[in-house]
Amino acid sequence: MKAFAENNIHWLGHDCFRLAGDKVICIDPYELKEEHRADIICITHEHFDHCSPDDLKKARGKDTIVVAPEDCLKKLTGNKRPIRAGETLRIDGIEIEAVPAYNINKDFHPRKNGWVGYIITMNQVRIYHAGDTDHIPEMKNIRADIALLPVSGTYVMTAEEAARAALDIRPKIAIPMHYGSIVGDSTDAERFRDLLAGKVEVIIKPRE
Repeated sequence: MKAFAENNIHWLGHDCFRLAGDKVICIDPYELKEEHRADIICITHEHFDHCSPDDLKKARGKDTIVVAPEDCLKKLTGNKRPIRAGETLRIDGIEIEAVPAYNINKDFHPRKNGWVGYIITMNQVRIYHAGDTDHIPEMKNIRADIALLPVSGTYVMTAEEAARAALDIRPKIAIPMHYGSIVGDSTDAERFRDLLAGKVEVIIKPRE
C-alpha cells in the first residue's frame, strides 16, 4: 500500500492528484504546470479552482471521459458523465463512487449543492478524495485504503478536523491536500501528520 501511495499517486498542487495505475485518473486539475493526459478526469465541484476548463485541456485526450456533478458539466464539452453522491460508475474497469462533500460550519460548500468527493477503486486499492469538505458524519461510513484529505481550514477542514476525520475513516495511509495554493501552507500538512503520529501513517507528497 505504501509503495502504491508513493509511486502511483502524484500531487499536482491544491486538490489535484494524478492516479496512475490500470488507468490514469486526474482529479480536479488546476494550475497544471504541463500536460498530464488522463483516461478519466473526476471533478468534485464547480468552483474555479476545481472545475477549470483551461486546465482540463492539459489533462484531456481525445478519448478522455470527464465525471462530475451536473453543474460542472454545463461548463464543459466532450465525453461527459454526470454523477451524484451515492452513485457509482464503472468505466474501463475503474469503479468511481461519489460521496457527499460539504461544509457544516461555513457556507462555501452548501450540502444542497450536491457536490462530491470520490472513492476510486483501481489496482485493488480504494482511494478516497474528500473534495472540499468539513469533517462530516458520512465519513464514519467511508472505507478506504488511502485518504486524500484537505487540511488548510478557511474553506475546508483544519488540520485538527482532518485528523479527526482520518480517525473516523481509518485508512492505511492519509495524504494531506488543499494547501500551498489559495490558502494554507506546508505547516498545515505537517500539523496533520504530527496529530496522527502512531495512529495513521501520513505521507506528505511533494508537488509535481
